Order: sequence, then C-alpha cells, then structure tokens
Amino acid sequence: WRRMLILFAGAAAVYAALVGGLYVFQRDLLYLPDRSRPTLGTAAAAGVREVTIVTEDGLRLLAWHLAPPAPDRPVFVYFHGNGGHIGYRAERAVKLAAAGYGALLLEYRGYGANPGRPSEDGIIADARAALAWLGDQGVASRRIVLYGESLGAAVAVRLAAERKGGAPVGAVVLESPFTSIADLAQHHYPFVPARWLVKDRFEATSYAAALGAPLLVLLAEEDEVVPARFGRALYAAAAEPKELAAFAGANHNQLWRFGAFEAMVAFLDRWMKTPPPSDGRPG
Repeated sequence: WRRMLILFAGAAAVYAALVGGLYVFQRDLLYLPDRSRPTLGTAAAAGVREVTIVTEDGLRLLAWHLAPPAPDRPVFVYFHGNGGHIGYRAERAVKLAAAGYGALLLEYRGYGANPGRPSEDGIIADARAALAWLGDQGVASRRIVLYGESLGAAVAVRLAAERKGGAPVGAVVLESPFTSIADLAQHHYPFVPARWLVKDRFEATSYAAALGAPLLVLLAEEDEVVPARFGRALYAAAAEPKELAAFAGANHNQLWRFGAFEAMVAFLDRWMKTPPPSDGRPG
C-alpha cells in the first residue's frame, strides 16, 4: 500500500505541475505571433499602404490600408487569427483589391513588431481603435464588413454587437469561428479542467446573438484546429439574418482555396451591393 501511495502521490504531483504549467503559460499557447515587421511585397502593387493606428492606451500599431474601394463595394476590417502577422495574409489583401474592395488589416499588439503584449482586453482595444480610425477616414459604418479569421472571429462578433445600438456595421463574415476559447481549450486538453483555467475567454456566443448585421459563417469540414462543430454551434446561436457555407475537404488554413472567397462575394452582393444610406459621414 505504501508503494501505491507513493506512486499515486508522484502522479498527482506531475498532474498538478502540468495543470499549473498550462495555467501559467496559457497565453504563450494561445498567442503565436511572428514579431518581425511584415513587408507589403505584392500587396504594395495592389494599392495596400502602411498606416498607424493609435489605441486608447497609447500604443502605435501597424496596419495595412487598401483604398479606395469601387463605388459598389464595402470596406473590410480584417481581424486575423492567433498566429503569424498580417504579412501572412498578403495574398488575401491582393485578392480583395482585385475584387474592388477596400480593406484595413489590423495588426494586434505584440504582433508584427508592434509594441505591447497580446491579451483579450488588449486585442479588443486594438480592434476598437481600428474602427475609430476608419471612421476618421470618412467610411460610413454601414459600408464596413467585419471579417474575423479564427481567433479574429471572436473579435469581429464582439465589435459588431457593441456597435449594434449606435452605428451598426454592414455585414460580418466569420472564418472558422468558435463558441469560446474555454470550449476550444477543453477540446484540445480534455485531460485537465481547461475550461476553468482560461483567462482570455473570448466568449463569442453571446455576442453572436446580438450582431445587428447579416452574418456569413465559413467552415472547413476537416478543420483540426477549430472543429466545424464549434462554428455550427456559434451559427445556431447567432441572430438572423445569417448564412452558413461549409467546405468538404478543407482544413483550417485552406478555406479561400476551396471557394470561400467566392461564397463571401456572393453573400456580400446579396446584402451590400447597393450602397446603404449614409450615417452622416461620407462613404
């Protein structure tokens, strides 16, 4: 019995150390930034330029701006996922430009040579600053599409819900979204009480229920990072009007190669082809 107790105590100590390590280093597991400065590359020839976004807490953040859009096209505010930096999305910026869209690709704090360290509160502050900057450029809220990729999907739904009662955006597009980081953490770490350890929870479901704008959810059926069932659960909770497009054979980083871009264009043509009435500022 004594030997069994010693083994049990040793296993318990290892488990406690594992749980403690996951808790202490969770932001290092959640945020995977490339801290080098992204280069425009081919995006420069498409009309993308570097701009600076200043947050309420005084950080000066790099962003990429594509303007002007074609008269019947909206302006994207692009919130990327938890890895890399906006340079990894340069091809997407080029594709948006070729289709006549405007865009603001925000770089988060702690990513892409930006100052600060990422956290949920910090990233939400960065997103609010991006929308404020775009408003200062004279872009009407109803001409804005909030595009959220993976982690950025939780940012997009929150920002859309926050603006519902004031100056609602024109549409929301979510690529590989999830219900919450707590749910996703529990899926990836089923052997620990991950749901209760998460600091940056990114609770997307409640915000999705109060978007105040047409929603398109894009899902990869073979997604190993954010299984499609999480996106379907978020979609089920979201307010109307909403549409879902799921792509067989696609994994987490392949949706635009499987037709998601074309599905998004068709969705936006249905909902935003005719420029909406001005909200008091030039479009």
